[in-house]
Amino acid sequence: TKVLLISFGAGVPMYLNLFAAIRGVDQRLIEMARTTGAGNWRLVTRVLVPGALPGFLVGLRFSLAYSVLGLVAAETVNADKGLGFLITQGQTYLQTGQVFVGLVIYSLLGLLADQFVRVLERVLLRWRPSYEAS
Repeated sequence: TKVLLISFGAGVPMYLNLFAAIRGVDQRLIEMARTTGAGNWRLVTRVLVPGALPGFLVGLRFSLAYSVLGLVAAETVNADKGLGFLITQGQTYLQTGQVFVGLVIYSLLGLLADQFVRVLERVLLRWRPSYEAS
């Protein structure tokens, strides 16, 4: 159930953002590619993927955030091992240091996931003139 909870938490935002990004690719670009004789493979690799990439990265950022939240929920509720179990044990036995260490580890995991997507954005979207990496 833990894996299923995390999978749904990560899969739904990824699907919704990727679907919206693909549908949001400018139809004039697709028409221009078809007019110049581009085949299906070239259309996908040269028009659809670059056009949908920003939306995909937004979906990836949401998915990673929701998967970390799902991980926290799955490990905290009805767990017999893992970081959530240690936090629950620390709360039960009034070991606040153990609780704070667990929370810091969770927050570092979330920050690392976000930084991973930022690096991907810097690498994959450097071709866009309007993009400025933050």
